[in-house]
Amino acid sequence: MNQIDYAAMSDQELKQYFLQHREDKTALQAYLNRLNERPRQFITIVDDPDFDSKLQAAIEQKMQQTKDDKDESAV
Repeated sequence: MNQIDYAAMSDQELKQYFLQHREDKTALQAYLNRLNERPRQFITIVDDPDFDSKLQAAIEQKMQQTKDDKDESAV
């Protein structure tokens, strides 16, 4: 069996690899480790007067990022 170099894969490549090889628990662990290494980002706090607008902006940004990622992978 070939040794897979998860570190050489981009985040998107690793995610796609795992989704196509769900039995590969090492790939899942590599992906989760990457996610846990990232700093956590807080969008807002509960008492923030702009809570709704900040949350909506974050949702729209994530939706656009997802759309852009899909467009890139289709090319």
